[in-house]
Amino acid sequence: MKDLDATTTLATTTAALRASGKKALVAYLMAGYPDERTFKDLVNASVDAGCDIIEVGIPFSDPIADGPVIQAVSNAALSRGTTLRSALEQCARLSARVPPLVAMTYVNPVLRMGVDSFASAACESGISGVILPDVSFEESDAFRPAFRSRGLAYIDLVAPTSSDARVRSIAGASSGFVYVVSVTGVTGARSALPIGVTELADRVRAATETPVYVGFGVSTPENAAHVARQADGVIMGSRLMQLAGDGNPAEAGRRVGEFLAAVRRAVDAA
Repeated sequence: MKDLDATTTLATTTAALRASGKKALVAYLMAGYPDERTFKDLVNASVDAGCDIIEVGIPFSDPIADGPVIQAVSNAALSRGTTLRSALEQCARLSARVPPLVAMTYVNPVLRMGVDSFASAACESGISGVILPDVSFEESDAFRPAFRSRGLAYIDLVAPTSSDARVRSIAGASSGFVYVVSVTGVTGARSALPIGVTELADRVRAATETPVYVGFGVSTPENAAHVARQADGVIMGSRLMQLAGDGNPAEAGRRVGEFLAAVRRAVDAA
């Protein structure tokens, strides 16, 4: 078990970052990809590059919120035998210097394990927050009590199609941070962000005191900096997974670390 207090780590980290004026950088990395050893290397490289939070993807056979890159990465991790339980075990083996961990998983593996069992195992593994992209806001009350009782943040997602009333409801319920989805669609690296993403971040920030982070499609230092001018944090995933799988796995940490260091500089300068 990592030497972290899951009851306070994510909330205190995101609140402290916002209070200091520093914009958060979140790296999405798939557990077990390209293999367990390299996953650990990628986490350490992300930390060294200045990431404040690590979002750990749990591989699933039908990742409906994810685009081709994450789908392929998920299938590769599954083919190596990565499961929800083994992914949590990988998290538990990470060093204590790793910042807060957020698990991004789908509801079926959680239900198979059992909501209470999952919440306990996640907490014991050093997880501080959970994202369930295929659970609607209306269905989320089936999960919040089990997570809350163990100090796990339930991180809600706000879509570009959300009405002002829905934004207020979702933003008011989310803990740790609010995840703003920049596009209507699935994850994936894009050359440019959609028009209106900064306005959406503004709408969400006006509805809550909880920090607001933007993800889906943020893939270059330049568009990360653009998002950071309005949001409290930036989440990057598909581009990192492309880099991790593009070449010798032994060099994956270096490739991802160098890219994230450039993103960190751009975000800090925004």
